[in-house]
Amino acid sequence: MSFIIPAAQPLLLIEENLPAVEAPTPTVRKTALNPVHRQMGAKMVEFNGWDMPVEYPSAGGIIAEHNAVRNGVGIFDVSHMGDIRLAGPGALAAVQHISMNDASRLAIGQAQYSALLYPQGTFVDDVIVHRLGENEYLLVINAGTREKDFNWVRDNTHDFDCRVENLSDDFTQIAIQGPKGVNLLQKLTDATLSAVKFYWVTRGTVCGLKNILIARTGYTAEDGFEIYVPADEATSAMVWNNVLEAGKEFGVVPCGLGARNTLRLEGKLPLYGHEISDAINVWEAGLDRFCKMEKPEFVGRDALEKAKVSGVKRLLVGVEMMERGIARDGYRVLDNGGREIGYVTSGSYAPFLKKNIALAYVPIEFANLGTEIKIEIRGQGVKAQVVPTPFYKRPKKQ
Repeated sequence: MSFIIPAAQPLLLIEENLPAVEAPTPTVRKTALNPVHRQMGAKMVEFNGWDMPVEYPSAGGIIAEHNAVRNGVGIFDVSHMGDIRLAGPGALAAVQHISMNDASRLAIGQAQYSALLYPQGTFVDDVIVHRLGENEYLLVINAGTREKDFNWVRDNTHDFDCRVENLSDDFTQIAIQGPKGVNLLQKLTDATLSAVKFYWVTRGTVCGLKNILIARTGYTAEDGFEIYVPADEATSAMVWNNVLEAGKEFGVVPCGLGARNTLRLEGKLPLYGHEISDAINVWEAGLDRFCKMEKPEFVGRDALEKAKVSGVKRLLVGVEMMERGIARDGYRVLDNGGREIGYVTSGSYAPFLKKNIALAYVPIEFANLGTEIKIEIRGQGVKAQVVPTPFYKRPKKQ
């Protein structure tokens, strides 16, 4: 794939002796598909500095969008996500240094879930690492941490022989998610999608556009694809509309951030600032299966070794409400005596499961399955219990 390198941005220099001025209100950013969302009547919200659709009333809203992805197919604008390219002879060594998973295991065209860590073993961000070529890697990062992540990657790869490029504004990223997503996208591409395994990538012509990156990944706990097309409005709108037209026979619906959140919660997929942050380490978040301590060195490894020896004090657990009430983000977790013991990181009604579920951090002695706890809702302790996660698992193919 041909990547466009963004032009360097000019630096704004402010002398210390100038009078103080009021900082301008941050501009809310818009993806290339923003006009399309508004034309479709989407309900728009500000999310991490971006004007994004939270739901499409014309599609039936969050619950209908959620269930369309579980049973058929839905499409999302995820262009607010960031993209960092590392290329050159030292690219693998650089990726190994800054990420906790083992990128040396990746074949060309393969991807893996990983994370960037601070020296104390807590999260800069979680990422998907794609190996695009012999010495070329693409990190897909979160929208709210774009600039922070790029600066951190650049600052921590100075000693490696590779280029670090911020390609975040170069692509419109469209996620096509659900069990019928492969059937929909196959109508629009010459790539043989059945040959692409989950967490692998390929290139092909999509909607007449050549050499488009196609990744079989997602953030919905379903099968699906994410396609990367040029980020101009006309091209982006053409692809979006073609996907919707081709998907009519499969019942495709446009989906917003609301369904994206409930889908990822059912699958226990973490969200930065909620399940992971700069105050939470890998062991607490339960992401140790993606952390390859057998690697000789990576940022955060030493601190994680010490934390493992000293013992984990709290864990992220799944919670199901036993009484009426929804455990919202930030609500307090109580023991049966009413003592505060933890907090909810994410909580919602689960449209497919038809239950009220949540993720929460609790002391390790409260993390056993079946443990009864309470969630403080409007000043009252509402009964809940610790349950297995993920709450939802994608059915195996027959």
